[in-house]
Amino acid sequence: MRCIAVDDEPLALDLLEDNINQVPYLEFVGRCKNAFEAIDLIQKEKAENRNVDLIFLDIQMPGITGVQFVKSMATNPMVIFITAYDQFALDGFDLNVVDYLLKPVSFERFLKACNRANELFSLKENAQTPKILQEEHFFVNAEYSLVKIKYADILYIEGLKDYIKIYVSTQSRPIITRMTMKSVEEKFAVLPFMRVHKSYIVSLNKIESIRNLKISIGTHLIPVSEQFSDELLRRIGSK
Repeated sequence: MRCIAVDDEPLALDLLEDNINQVPYLEFVGRCKNAFEAIDLIQKEKAENRNVDLIFLDIQMPGITGVQFVKSMATNPMVIFITAYDQFALDGFDLNVVDYLLKPVSFERFLKACNRANELFSLKENAQTPKILQEEHFFVNAEYSLVKIKYADILYIEGLKDYIKIYVSTQSRPIITRMTMKSVEEKFAVLPFMRVHKSYIVSLNKIESIRNLKISIGTHLIPVSEQFSDELLRRIGSK
C-alpha cells in the first residue's frame, strides 16, 4: 500500500516514517506538515496515475484539522488517525477511519493498525478485480477443438476480418479462431495488452524494443500506427 504521513510535528513525522519503513507491505510516498501539503501531494500522485492508499493523519494541525481534511477529500484513501487527543474518537468513528491511535504509539499498536488497513485493502482489491484478472487462461474454437490459451503465453494478435491469429510463445504456428479485433480489445481491456494498429494487438509485457514505429517481439516485427504511438509510449512508461 502506498501511504503518506501528515503531522505538524517534525519528530512525529520522523517516527512515522521510520515505522512505515519497517512494514514490508507499506510503501512510503512522502511526508507533509499540514493538510494543504497533503492535498498537493495526493493530486501530484494522481496526475502521475498513482494512488495514495493510506494516510497516517494527525488531527490538531494549523489551518485545516485532520477531521476537516478527511471530510473535504474527493477520493477515499484509508485513514489512520494518530493524535494526542482522545476527544476526537467519535469523529473518527463517524468518518469510518481504519483506526484511532493515541500518542505515544508503540510499534506493536502501530503494526496492528497497519494489519487492519492491509486486510481492508486486500478485500477492496479483490472485490474490484475483474474476473478475467483472476483467470490465467481462456478457450477458443480452433481446428474443430476447444484450445486453451494462457494469457501469459500470448505474444500478439493479428486481425483478419472476422478471424484472428493468436501468436503464442509455446508454438511456432498461430492459433486461428473466429473472433473480431473489437471483441478481443474489449476482452483484454483490463489486461496488459494494447491495440497498436488496426490489425494488431500486442502484449505489452512481451515488447523487446520499439524502433521506427515497429515493435520487436522475438523474431516478429509488428507495425505501430501513428494514432496509437503516443498511448503506447505512455503505457510502457516512456512518456
